[in-house]
Amino acid sequence: MTDLLSPGSLVTIAGGVLTVVGAVAYGTGNANLSLPTIFYGIPIFLGGLALKSSELPPARRVTPKALLKTQREAATPELGKLLADVTRWRYGQKAHLESSLEALKLWDEDNPPQLEEIEELSLGNSYGLRLRFSCEGVPLERWQERQERLSRFFAKGLDATITPLDGDRLDLTLLPEGVFAKSEHGKTDAQSHG
Repeated sequence: MTDLLSPGSLVTIAGGVLTVVGAVAYGTGNANLSLPTIFYGIPIFLGGLALKSSELPPARRVTPKALLKTQREAATPELGKLLADVTRWRYGQKAHLESSLEALKLWDEDNPPQLEEIEELSLGNSYGLRLRFSCEGVPLERWQERQERLSRFFAKGLDATITPLDGDRLDLTLLPEGVFAKSEHGKTDAQSHG
């Protein structure tokens, strides 16, 4: 259903409806209706198809939007911006966080990493994010080499933890400094360092 609500789909459907209405009006001899609807409908339809061809759907959001609203608003604003960025439709990009991954040298032009899902974490007074990536053309070792840089890339005062998963996937967990994230059986637990 969310695929039908993408901007590209809505524009394509609107253009298609206008074109059909125009064609029917033309066939029934209603020139006042056929000319404007066909005139606008065909370009809108073609524009919608162009959007659909370059569409990147949002990453799957594990945590319901309303669940951690208070913690999200009180947390580092960069984490909220990151969440908003990857949970919206994108156009003309091969993967979410494309420019960030390029800057971090975690990019492969032919087979870039793909963000599969994002989860909000609330651990006591700490708010963080877990991002699940399919590594694709970027080996896990390169992610691990960049772990320290990942800690400071998205916002100051964060620790990045990389948890390898089966099937060439990994979890990147971003939490405030001093909080340790550990993944077990798909659940994320966190404990204070010490």
